Amino acid sequence: MKTVSQQDPYAALRYSDFRFFISNTFLFSATILIQEVIVAYELYKMTHDPLALGLIGLAEVVPFIITSLFGGYVADQKNKITIMHISLVVIILGSVILYTVFQPGIYNAMTRGEHLAAIYAVFALIGFAKGFYSPASSSLKPFLVPRTIYHNSSTWSSSFWQAGSITGPAIAGFLYAYIGLTHTLLLVITSFIVCWILLGMIKTRPEFPKITTPILESLKEGFRFVFRTRIVLYAISLDLFSVLFGGVVAILPVFAEDILKVGPEGLGVLRAAPSVGSLLTMFLMAYFPPTHNAWRNMLLAVAGFGLFTVIFAISTNFLLSCAALFATGAFDSVSVIVRQTILQIYPPDEMRGRVAAVNGMFVSSSNELGAFESGVMAKAFGTVPSVMVGGVVTMAVVTWIYLRSKDLFSVRLS
Repeated sequence: MKTVSQQDPYAALRYSDFRFFISNTFLFSATILIQEVIVAYELYKMTHDPLALGLIGLAEVVPFIITSLFGGYVADQKNKITIMHISLVVIILGSVILYTVFQPGIYNAMTRGEHLAAIYAVFALIGFAKGFYSPASSSLKPFLVPRTIYHNSSTWSSSFWQAGSITGPAIAGFLYAYIGLTHTLLLVITSFIVCWILLGMIKTRPEFPKITTPILESLKEGFRFVFRTRIVLYAISLDLFSVLFGGVVAILPVFAEDILKVGPEGLGVLRAAPSVGSLLTMFLMAYFPPTHNAWRNMLLAVAGFGLFTVIFAISTNFLLSCAALFATGAFDSVSVIVRQTILQIYPPDEMRGRVAAVNGMFVSSSNELGAFESGVMAKAFGTVPSVMVGGVVTMAVVTWIYLRSKDLFSVRLS
């Protein structure tokens, strides 16, 4: 690999394979979210039940958890890009099924129960595929740039993911409103095919050592590494609990439709607001990386995330709600950069897939579990109280981890 300055804010972008990787990251993020937003909105129109939205998350997370550990094991000893290609084919198949189910003739011939079963089955299929895709993607990234610029590559990969998270929800509502559900799903299928092509343009093929230990013992090695490395364990724990209890994305259709009364276009803006805050903050972090006082920055960021979640919960003004969500995204981006840098620096190369799988189980799956928790709590206690409690719990978790991790304040990741 060629040499670039560690102080160069564009260091990681000077590697062509990394550019293809983050281009795929952007498009995959945007496309997944377009599909989730439009299907969730259609589902809420069909049921007017926040629990139905939460069940989308549950349907996706159960197969993800079941497969992700094995997916990490496979990623450590098979071609990572091949794994991602196969996973994308399965995800495309799920999108094709959704497109078919929502065709007017088929849609009208099905009962509401059949619609719900088909939707949940597709998200379960996508969760299964992501159980292989996610650890392969996470463990591929460190091989695309030199170790000395891992913090920079974390910033840019997260920025492109968040850019997709902005673009997807922002245009999803407008696409739904102006070209309709089925035409939007057709665009989703096309976009996933482009993702598949972008992955094929990556030339780097990391060597994968043959793992001779039994599969269960090999999987345990990933867990043991995480639980023995305190900074990794606490970083994963912070993100897990903040997303699990503080996430509001799954029930944003309820806020858009019933509380703020802004319709699908407003839903798109609400869904994009956290990602706008995150992207702008990540752009600043390319110049001012948060890795100097990494642990302090992470704790403050997660606390800020919880605080602005509470502010969003009590807001009845659309602009204030957008500003609060913007702030949650800004704070969340700091913790994401610190955690991703930790996960690139600490695991050995031969264990990256399994550590990524453990991280995926506890953090990535918390998005879907958080969606289910949000739906259940909103159903049981009301939408606003459930979000307020989630923000308070997040701040309480930060306090507890702060008291147990003061020695980590001296850690520098740059």
